Amino acid sequence: MSDNVTAARTGFDAVIAAADYPVFVVTARADGRQAGCLVGFTSQVSIEPPRFLVGISKNNFTFGVAMAAEHLAVHLLGREQSSLAALFGAETGDDINKFAHCKWQPGPSDLPILAAAAGWFTGRILERHDLGDHVGMLIAPEESSAPPPHTESLRYDLVADLKPGHVA
Repeated sequence: MSDNVTAARTGFDAVIAAADYPVFVVTARADGRQAGCLVGFTSQVSIEPPRFLVGISKNNFTFGVAMAAEHLAVHLLGREQSSLAALFGAETGDDINKFAHCKWQPGPSDLPILAAAAGWFTGRILERHDLGDHVGMLIAPEESSAPPPHTESLRYDLVADLKPGHVA
């Protein structure tokens, strides 16, 4: 990379790190398989109708299941749930069944819902968009469980040191 590109990238990375976005766990179920992963590329993208965009790495085990799925579950983690973030962020479904290591139950659309999540919503996948090394999945929220009042979400800064199960 040229010095200008490197400086721009370094500046961009610093801006994003300072934003300290919340992280979520996304779960999917399709073709008799279920999967889940920690995601950092997310955003509400419409108020009315409500829409949410989730980016899933093409290298992630969850990617294959999510590409075959019709619905996803998006789980908000509380600040104290770093061990759940580590399970879904530093482990890979290629090696372990993550759901054997946490409490969960079948939810709407038979999606795995994590019992320890502060809050969650499920939604139908409306569109998929190639975003480079991730695919953006546009979700129409359908059912949800709100977090308790004053929940502090787990943010990127607290999971930045996790070594991902797959490199993005």
